[in-house]
Amino acid sequence: MTQHLPAIVVLLTILLQVGTLWASGRAREKYGIKAPAISGHEGFERAWRVQMNTLEATAIFLPTLWLATQYGFPLWGGVAGLVWVFGRVWYALAYLQDPAKRGPGFMVASAGWLALLVLGLWGLLRALLAG
Repeated sequence: MTQHLPAIVVLLTILLQVGTLWASGRAREKYGIKAPAISGHEGFERAWRVQMNTLEATAIFLPTLWLATQYGFPLWGGVAGLVWVFGRVWYALAYLQDPAKRGPGFMVASAGWLALLVLGLWGLLRALLAG
């Protein structure tokens, strides 16, 4: 199971991306925002920002997850990845309701990402020193 946990995290990340894409598209239709516009109603703008913020965060999350798991920490990397996914879901749901409440989810996701970064750096340094 340990070796599969990072793959499960990647799958959950893909589902998170699909969920934010769906929420943004649904809001575009609900509020009548015609493409290519990205403004016009606060509800759509929140959904679009959640989608974009999640996409941006994923771009630094996935390579960090890879480093942590590739260099010796598949279990802890997977756990930290689950923390990140949980935090991003919390962030997204809170942001959609009230942008002022997005902070706690952001902090949880950031803690998961920071743990991955430390694991990745530690594992890579250990591998480099081992020769």
